[in-house]
This record gives sequence, C-alpha cells and structure tokens, in this order.
Amino acid sequence: MRRLLLAGLFTLGVVSAASAADPLRQQALEVFKPLPSTFPTVKDNKITPDKIELGKMLFFDPRLSASGVFSCNSCHNLGTGGDDNLETSIGHGWQRGPRNSPTVLNSVLNEAQFWDGRASDLKAQAKGPIQASVEMANTPDNVVKTLKSMPDYVSSFGKVFAGETDAVTFDNMAKAIEAYEATLITPAPFDAWLNGDDDALSPDQKKGLALFMDKGCAACHSGVNVGGHGYYPFGVVERPGAEILPLNDKGRFVVTKTADDEYVYRAAPLRNVALTRPYFHSGKVWDLGQAVAIMGSSQLGEELGDGDVKLIVAFLDSLTGKLPPVTLPVLPPETAATPRPTAEVVKP
Repeated sequence: MRRLLLAGLFTLGVVSAASAADPLRQQALEVFKPLPSTFPTVKDNKITPDKIELGKMLFFDPRLSASGVFSCNSCHNLGTGGDDNLETSIGHGWQRGPRNSPTVLNSVLNEAQFWDGRASDLKAQAKGPIQASVEMANTPDNVVKTLKSMPDYVSSFGKVFAGETDAVTFDNMAKAIEAYEATLITPAPFDAWLNGDDDALSPDQKKGLALFMDKGCAACHSGVNVGGHGYYPFGVVERPGAEILPLNDKGRFVVTKTADDEYVYRAAPLRNVALTRPYFHSGKVWDLGQAVAIMGSSQLGEELGDGDVKLIVAFLDSLTGKLPPVTLPVLPPETAATPRPTAEVVKP
C-alpha cells in the first residue's frame, strides 16, 4: 500500500523554478501545500505495516459496537468519499446523531477532529464514536473484552505492541486505527498542478482557483487540506437561517463554554468535497454550488453570481483525489467468550 501511494504521489512531480514562474501557481503556493510524498507522521504513535493492518481490521470490525452492527466504516465509508452521505449519521438503535459525518480521507492532516475540534488527533477521535450512545454505544471495558476473546486479535496486538505487559488495550486499539487512517491520503489533480503539471487543471478550474483566492475563500480554507484548521463563526457577515444553522447546536461552545465560541466551527477540509454531500455540520445542503453560494453570502458578504459559483465548483472538483486500493480484511472469528450483540447501551 505504501509503495502504491508513493508511486502515485511521485508521479505528481516536484515544484520547479519554471512552475514558480506561473503567477497563479506562485500565489497558490503561498496559500496551499501539495500532499506530502510520504505518509504523515503522527504524535506518539510509530506507524508500521503491522499496525496499519491491525488498524484496518479494527476500522472495518462492527463488533467494536455494542450491537455488532456499526463499524468505523459505517459512518466513514471508504466507498463513498470517506463519509456516509447522510444528513446526520445513523447509529445504535437507529438513532440519528446530531451532526453530519466528516470524511476520514486525509483527516490525519487536520489540526483537530470533529466539527468542534474536541479531539486533538485521530487517536482521540477513534475513541469517541465507540462510546457515544447514539453511535456505537459501547464501553472501553467491553471493547477490550471483545478483542481479548479472539485469539487472532490477541496475537496481532501482541505483535504490534511487543514488549507491553498488556497489549490489548483501548488506547492501543485507537493507536492502530489512527495508523490505518493515516494511510488514507488521496493525491488529486490540484497536487499535480501545484507540483508543476500545467495540464493537471482545466482553464475553468484555474479560473475557479483564482476566484477562490481573490474572493477570500482561502482565508479559512488553506493549507495542505484546504481547510481543517482554525475556528470560525458560521455567519461572519450574515448568519444563515435555522434551516441550515440549527439554533440548538452551538458548535465549539460545547467544548470551551466560552460565549465567543457560539456557532463557531472548525473550517471544513475541502479535499474530496465533491464526494461528501450533504454539506455543513447540519448536513442540510445537498448541492455543492448552493453550499458555495451560502458561504459567499454568510462568510464573505458577497452574492456570488452563477458563473462564479460554477467556476469555484470546477476548482473544488480538482480536489477529488485517488484513494489507495482498499480490500476488505478477513476478521478474526468470535469465540464462546465473545460478548453477544445487544440493542441496549452497554453500561460502564
């Protein structure tokens, strides 16, 4: 998998002196960065092939949920852009969660995880949905009991976390999932263009990029993930109506309890955005052009014309990348000691 990713990234080329002569590219390189040519490193978690493989198994294993129905892939489906293409996700007991599911693709490049940034990294993020009563509704103890009931998992954890007295832990589960998710990097035509391939973007995509920067979209959506960092009010100039911005979801305020953080959210990363409808934390907008127009009026105070919207959408299409090949893992079989699925929320 690593060789495939590196081969795909290296075909993008490198930034040359000639490419820097293009004024648009030169401007873009001051705002954006192409994807790295190797897997990103993650803090306090050495990534190895065995850890990636274990994390992949855990990512696809529904037995991490109390019901045995929901896996990480349920809400972050790698076949549908790394999310579930629902307004808000469906979880334990067919409950609906409060927010739209963000894509897992390239998520390792985000400054923080979740719309409100309450998880500092993917290790912390992996633990949240497993314990959330409206998502996987499980507990750390029950997850560990489940994993330890299957000898193949015990062997894999022992190999990956060799030297630890107790390798099968909730923390190590999260580290393995993080390692796998760190491989979900999707090089896109925009990266090829940033790296010097003049033909990687169409004329309309280049015009859309120029508008994206000139209009001010890149003030929030910048960097390697074209967003995914910084916190901003939804409605800098004009707050959208409750049909788009539900009044009962106050965003980052839930984390900080600071009045200034009401209706403040982490800037959405825009890579693969054409694949991840519906849009916004509320999941209320299904058309990418409409989402662009709403951003123009609410964040920039500008009513974007249809022509400008189409050009910006054309640029956003250039952020659709190539996912590393994904084959479903064969999961360890249950044993008589494996906790049975339940429709009830597992109590600590």
